[in-house]
Amino acid sequence: MEFGVFLNGYVPGPAAHDPACEHEMFRREIAYVVEADKHNWKYAWLGEHHSLTEYSHLSAPEVVMGYLASATERIHLGTGIMNLSPRVNHPVRSAERVTVLDHVTEGRFEWGTGRGAGSHEIATFNILDKNSTKSEWNEVIREIPRMWEERDYSFEGEHFTVPYPHNVLPKPYGVGHPPIWVGCGNPATFTQAGELGIGAIAFNFEPVYNLKGRIEAYKEGVAGCTEPLGQYLNDNVMMTNAVICLSDRKRAREVALRPGRGYLYSLVCNYHDTIPHADNVPVWPERPTTIADEEMLDRLIAGGWLLCGEPDEVAEQAERYQGVGCDQLVFGLPSDSMAHEEVLEMLEVFGTKVIPEFDRDPVHSTTRYRQSAKPKYQPFNFPVPEIVVEELPTNAQIRLDGTRTA
Repeated sequence: MEFGVFLNGYVPGPAAHDPACEHEMFRREIAYVVEADKHNWKYAWLGEHHSLTEYSHLSAPEVVMGYLASATERIHLGTGIMNLSPRVNHPVRSAERVTVLDHVTEGRFEWGTGRGAGSHEIATFNILDKNSTKSEWNEVIREIPRMWEERDYSFEGEHFTVPYPHNVLPKPYGVGHPPIWVGCGNPATFTQAGELGIGAIAFNFEPVYNLKGRIEAYKEGVAGCTEPLGQYLNDNVMMTNAVICLSDRKRAREVALRPGRGYLYSLVCNYHDTIPHADNVPVWPERPTTIADEEMLDRLIAGGWLLCGEPDEVAEQAERYQGVGCDQLVFGLPSDSMAHEEVLEMLEVFGTKVIPEFDRDPVHSTTRYRQSAKPKYQPFNFPVPEIVVEELPTNAQIRLDGTRTA
């Protein structure tokens, strides 16, 4: 099992209306990824949301990823998620952004896709029927891999059109293309992801055991996948949750018992009307349900709602996620009630004490999958006209006779 962090541009309370606090949020969340890169974490997922005040102010994650690509060495950077509705992101622009990130990160980009967080967010782009984005995703997800391979791509679809041949640039970096993922909620989506041979991103707001059936649905689907959507199979289920792992058990539990825990989930319940929520859960701006006492904390840990404690006991708690079939366990940062310095401390403690118990392979699973990539499409669909170029500039990397310059 591999591990990652999830960043969303979370700015709770009045700070959400203060540009200086927004700036500090970016500074801190960038620091989390840089710190994670030093301590065995393999993935950093960055959300993309629009007009979701407090919950997420990270509307352009690819810009942050450009900085992080230079500031880190090993960690993979993923979109969690990129909205594929042509009304939000034209498919050609999505294809271009993905491959540019693939080059800038030198193969460390993970392409997480989806349909958006809910009706409020997508209404920013004049999308008033949240169900209409399903058919858009189904069309676009199949076309972008074609854009990455074909040099004369054209398409006449229900939701977008490229009217005559275009060479969508750049092409992916090195072998294959970035790993493809999709945000999943209900069992049918998990099954579909498996059947398409792409990774499943599970945003978990319930006990870990509740996801066992959905993970099994994915694994059943992927077992029967003989023709992956992309050039290779990405057999991966990523699950999100919360963690408080410090060297001092007592201090970790004190963090969990601080006031205000649960505020982020109240925002989830306010904005995400595509995700089922538990009955009687407070919705922002109602007072969030905090962890009342030690007994309640123990029940939540036992149920898999969060991981909390010192490294040895947190490792035991993490085994439950491995037990239900989770391939990658990801923690949202900053977790409610954790101070900035405590998050940095947690990244080191968990990264050096817990991750080695589960992940001893220095190579990312998605990197190994990508190495098996096989092209699916011919580069040209139409006859190529004969064009003779008589002269190139002296700094052309490949000369007309085929030799490469220094």
